[in-house]
Amino acid sequence: MERTMILRKNKPWKTAVKSKKMKTFNHTIFDEFPVLHSDRLTLRDIRPGDAEAIFKMRSNGRVNQFIPRPEMSSLEDSKILVEKTMAAYRNKQAIGWAGVLRENEEIIGTCGFNSIEPQNRRAEIGGEMATEYWGKNIAIEAVQLIIRFGFATMNLHTIEAKVSPGNRGAVFVLEKLGFKKEAHFKDRVFHKNAFSDMAVYTLLES
Repeated sequence: MERTMILRKNKPWKTAVKSKKMKTFNHTIFDEFPVLHSDRLTLRDIRPGDAEAIFKMRSNGRVNQFIPRPEMSSLEDSKILVEKTMAAYRNKQAIGWAGVLRENEEIIGTCGFNSIEPQNRRAEIGGEMATEYWGKNIAIEAVQLIIRFGFATMNLHTIEAKVSPGNRGAVFVLEKLGFKKEAHFKDRVFHKNAFSDMAVYTLLES
């Protein structure tokens, strides 16, 4: 709110309030699934036919190294995850994209807004990628697409990421794209019989 001082003859100063029109969250993003494109990638909806590729990726110990979750033990686990991801979008709770190479339609990762707070115009970003594509700047390309969509189309005010401080690859991507570290929680997560730290990074609309 911007306050402007108004002077009236023989009367004391008064403060007038000039209201600014605030952005609101764009709920129409849930009307039709948003497909995003970059030079090398297409980010599309996650489908039942993607379960096998997701299982292969999620059952890789290196992919899960810094993510406190159980490794997938069966294809059925992946099918359940796919259905949950699809349901979260239908219920307007989250958006999960499959990262697909445009040259051959191969799924190389998943990414998205794991949770969305429309009233706060805030969302939490997350993702993973098959190990053979690490170090090729593809993650940066995908996150750039999501950030642009989040601010320009969803009207988000804040994008948040929660990561293990030891995940140097994820931290590099976040800092490269302008995220700032807001918090560092000691022994925040208990997983595999040990406590580990968690860092929170945020990016504000400009």
